[in-house]
Amino acid sequence: MAKDTLRVGLCGIGLQAYWPQFEGLHTRLTGYVHQVGDRLEQLGAYVEHLGMVDSPQRGCEAGHACRQADIDLLVIYVTTYALSNTVLPMVQRAKVPVLMFNLQPEQAIDYDAFNRLPDRTAMTGEWLAFCSACPVPEIANVLSRARIPFHQVAGVLGDDPTWINIEEWIQAAQVKKALADNRLGLLGHYYSGMLDIMTDVTQVSITFGSHVEHLEVDELSALRGAANDAEIAARIGEFRSHFDVQPDCSNEELARAARTSIALDRFTAAHDLHSLAYYYMGSGVRENEDTMSSIILGTSLLTARGIPVAGEYEVKNVLAMKIMDCLGAGGSFTEYYALDFKTDHVLMGHDGPGHIAIAESRTKVRPLAVYHGKVGRGLSVEMSVKHGPVTLLSVVEDSECGFRLLAAEGDCVPGEVLRIGNTNSHYRFPIGARGFVNAWNAQGPAHHCAVGIGHLSGKLSKLAKLLEIPFTQVC
Repeated sequence: MAKDTLRVGLCGIGLQAYWPQFEGLHTRLTGYVHQVGDRLEQLGAYVEHLGMVDSPQRGCEAGHACRQADIDLLVIYVTTYALSNTVLPMVQRAKVPVLMFNLQPEQAIDYDAFNRLPDRTAMTGEWLAFCSACPVPEIANVLSRARIPFHQVAGVLGDDPTWINIEEWIQAAQVKKALADNRLGLLGHYYSGMLDIMTDVTQVSITFGSHVEHLEVDELSALRGAANDAEIAARIGEFRSHFDVQPDCSNEELARAARTSIALDRFTAAHDLHSLAYYYMGSGVRENEDTMSSIILGTSLLTARGIPVAGEYEVKNVLAMKIMDCLGAGGSFTEYYALDFKTDHVLMGHDGPGHIAIAESRTKVRPLAVYHGKVGRGLSVEMSVKHGPVTLLSVVEDSECGFRLLAAEGDCVPGEVLRIGNTNSHYRFPIGARGFVNAWNAQGPAHHCAVGIGHLSGKLSKLAKLLEIPFTQVC
């Protein structure tokens, strides 16, 4: 099993007193639990089967089994009535997020068939197989009083909408695990004066569980010197494969970017990085300025293969990019910079790395004689995000709760873009351009955010619940 696989503890709950009273009930309900386990495995989870928990003693045993198996999520399938003191000791010992499945075997009881059963004992046994909803208020009451968070899915065992909901919970749990396993590299320092992006990195580890590794630009510069001519030529070939390199890009600049890209790969491998935020002027040290002014193509390639990189030392935004990437949505660094009132569009983009895997067409590479507001010159990427549904995500620093998630759903739409060597896209939001920027700004985010393809607010809201932080969706 891969170390990044989500480990789910799964149990059914019921009442031990029922099994000798109602023949076949235990076997039937256990079968439903195994159906759930099979579906969870199809969603990519490893399932630790805890069996039917039907007494306080079994609850204690299952809780210890959760700890021994190092599970990430406890799924409790409420198969029939169960006592709350069966559940409490289990979740107290497991100490992981709890997801309760209140799933009936069918949409409704077949009342005619039910009332034709031969006796009332058989009727009661059939009724109990549909009693998933019965103990949930009791369990919810106790967990609430114990201040143990829990989450619910109510529905039908084989129903597609129910499993779409469950899949979102599983994906959210997978993202939570990825954030906890995330090794976030910080290279350089903040862009002086950008107060909104300055972040409490201790709170990053507290809220998301990520490890923060502080890194030296000097090390990356030294690694550049180790790249040989054959490696540089091969990397330039990769650039031409992944990018639409424009004719005015010089061989010298391509070689400079290739050398840095090779060094970045070795750098991220040496530190086992899963994400990276950087900014460094390098003024006064030629090698460092050379490194930092040739970094964009290499960081774009890293971002495309699941190691998101944010410029301007944007810690919060690289977390947003990581979340989007874990959801398979990309997660490209962006900000809005202008409004097109004629079309009611918001224009968004940024310099630095782009997520080439979610580009509308091949990402262009252009030479820039100056990086506006930064030191040096070099190659940059120009792309538009794929046209269609998109979600914006911001990780917002909050004085009361550490962090919260802010999202907006809209569409990336065709429109004339600025050919200035940056990412650039037109976006349309259901509340209009004015409504969007006013609603977004009112939430107090930093001026950068991550854009991903697809409408993802359902998954993001579930992730926020698992992280126990607030979630706001402005549209």
